[in-house]
Amino acid sequence: MMQTLVISASPREDGNSHVLARAAVEGTRSTGHDVEHVFLQDYVERLLGNCRQCRRPEDRTCSLDDRYEELLLEKMLPADGIIFAMPLYFYGMPGRLKTVFDRLFCYTANSAPQQEQVVDGIMGKRVGVLISCEESYLGATQGVIAQFQELTRYLNQDLVGVVVGNANSRGEIVHDPSDPVRQAHDLAARLYDSRVTDYRLDTVRSNKVWDGGQRLVEFG
Repeated sequence: MMQTLVISASPREDGNSHVLARAAVEGTRSTGHDVEHVFLQDYVERLLGNCRQCRRPEDRTCSLDDRYEELLLEKMLPADGIIFAMPLYFYGMPGRLKTVFDRLFCYTANSAPQQEQVVDGIMGKRVGVLISCEESYLGATQGVIAQFQELTRYLNQDLVGVVVGNANSRGEIVHDPSDPVRQAHDLAARLYDSRVTDYRLDTVRSNKVWDGGQRLVEFG
């Protein structure tokens, strides 16, 4: 049994990205894995500061007074997979979500007392991204998708997939004919079974993609 963490970056609990997050929760449960859904607004309030000034002098830990450390150490690190649900803000991720990655520096720098724990714990995860976006223009989300590609590569994680749904009014994402709600459900359901590859020129690989006759699984 795997542990999936679904992180909602929007404070709107009835927003379109929340609809996608809820579908991901249901998709995870459909496969029997454990899942927890959290909202970033409950954990992240402070921006990245100057660690030379912010660290507590007695033990060098971060002094920023919100629940980011709880989110990182008690939620993100124990998870086998993380699914980020977000609305598109000015062609990028919401600032609160960007802060999640910015503040990793406080825990992975050489001066961080939890460095070994965090570096070891943040790597090797399966990651999914769910984006609600008003525009159907493909370029609108390419920047943030590329950012997640680089973030997951740097963190030695597997980016399993990205779902983009078009909507503006709250809840109308269910009317997107591409059915992003279903896609979010299926991405979560296949998070640990999907094939993820990132070949290099010298990668040793078979001439078959689906060795062993693997088949796509339909979830009802």
